[in-house]
Amino acid sequence: MVELFFFQLEDNFKIKKGINMLTIGDKLPSFSLKGVKSNEIKSAFSQFTEITAVNKWQVLFFYPKDFTFVCPTELISFNKLKTEFSNRNTTLYGISTDSEFVHLEWRKSNPGLSNLEYPLLSDIKRELSSSLGILHNKEGVCLRATFVIDPKLFIRHVSVNDLTVGRNPKEILRIIDALQTDELTPCNWEKGDSVIKI
Repeated sequence: MVELFFFQLEDNFKIKKGINMLTIGDKLPSFSLKGVKSNEIKSAFSQFTEITAVNKWQVLFFYPKDFTFVCPTELISFNKLKTEFSNRNTTLYGISTDSEFVHLEWRKSNPGLSNLEYPLLSDIKRELSSSLGILHNKEGVCLRATFVIDPKLFIRHVSVNDLTVGRNPKEILRIIDALQTDELTPCNWEKGDSVIKI
């Protein structure tokens, strides 16, 4: 009985080991996902890869599901800061496991989402979210994970919220500002503040 117990523990460990979340310094996995960039069916869909935004910073923010309650508040908040992200040479991607057609219908049906200035990508096969290790164990949907990727495709920031907790896009913007200084930035540092000199 004891031997069986340890075998089961080892089995569980192997399963979990295969889905470890990628972290700081890891390379963004290659991906090719269909995304929605407008509300017009003829021009709505495009293919996006890890190098579509060549030589730019990227923010990949994953969310659980379209047609839910917390998710649109995040998408709208990121959209309000789209110009601020663009001014920092940063491309935004919203990503969930919904299909590109569901993304399109959600955009068209929700007035707050109809004018999104960044694409919503479909990870319907769960390939990217699986390789990043951000699928919810029970629900099988993306956690509220945010990855900041530098122009060389290395992960420079990761944060993950529970399904019920919306994130703060202004904090992501602050983190990008700090990363782009390539300096030591103290707690609560904001763009224009002094950095730490050694």
